[in-house]
Amino acid sequence: MEPLLLCIIGILSLILFALFAKIYFLRRSAHEIAEAFHDRLTEETNTLIDISSRDRAMRKLAADINIQLCLLRKERRRYRHGDLELKEAVTNISHDLRTPLTAISGYLDLLEREEKSETVQRYLSQIKNRTEVLKSLTEELFRYSVVASSQELNPSRLDLVRTLEENLLSFYAVMREKGIQPEIELPEAPVYRELDAGAVNRIFSNIISNALKYADGDLSVKMDKSGCVTFSNTAHNLTTVTVGRLFDRFYTVEANRNSTGLGLSIAKLLTERMGGCIEAIYHHGKLEIKVAFAEQKSPSD
Repeated sequence: MEPLLLCIIGILSLILFALFAKIYFLRRSAHEIAEAFHDRLTEETNTLIDISSRDRAMRKLAADINIQLCLLRKERRRYRHGDLELKEAVTNISHDLRTPLTAISGYLDLLEREEKSETVQRYLSQIKNRTEVLKSLTEELFRYSVVASSQELNPSRLDLVRTLEENLLSFYAVMREKGIQPEIELPEAPVYRELDAGAVNRIFSNIISNALKYADGDLSVKMDKSGCVTFSNTAHNLTTVTVGRLFDRFYTVEANRNSTGLGLSIAKLLTERMGGCIEAIYHHGKLEIKVAFAEQKSPSD
């Protein structure tokens, strides 16, 4: 009886060993597929996923994932090509619109010098106003297409406190015209980051401009010692849904039809391109836009 029992135990031990070995190799294959899949998604490569296991099911899984990766790469190329064509089209259209708009503005200026009735003067004033709006929108489209198509940034040592101060001062006349007395809290010490100065100026300028468009008479700008900037203002005409789409390209709030909806989209594009983060929060009628750039660590850290 004992030899039979020992034989059974031996067979069961072999079976258990084989099962554990099978599980180990399956887990290793799954890990290889997961790592390879992550690499293929983050890198531009046509290399297929290959695994060391000879297991038929795992190799079929790898083959099926390779098929989907090929389709994904194809769709990604189509998207990038289409996005590039869109940017080029926007650049060309906005550029082509500049010449006739400049000519129209010139002729309107000449008409201003001529004698005309009060009614004609009123009509000309409306035409001039609409022309200026169209020029502004065209310039915004052109700036977006340039920013979106350009990948080059020139980072340098930049004081975020001073940069923000200069941007706020540039909007002083607009704030005064709107009767806004901004609440500003900035650190006394400089906050340095390695960033592109032009891009940071564009980010701050676009956010402040957006805040003044929708502000209900107030504006608060606060920067903490870590360099995180919070722009907040009362905006009862917004909702959590509209705020969730503020960074979308060409999205405009119904209350402001004289905008392309590209200002905050440009701010988001530039912020993320420099490794920063930007978000919009709406709570109890208050819109908050937060921008932060992480402090770069030195190689010795």
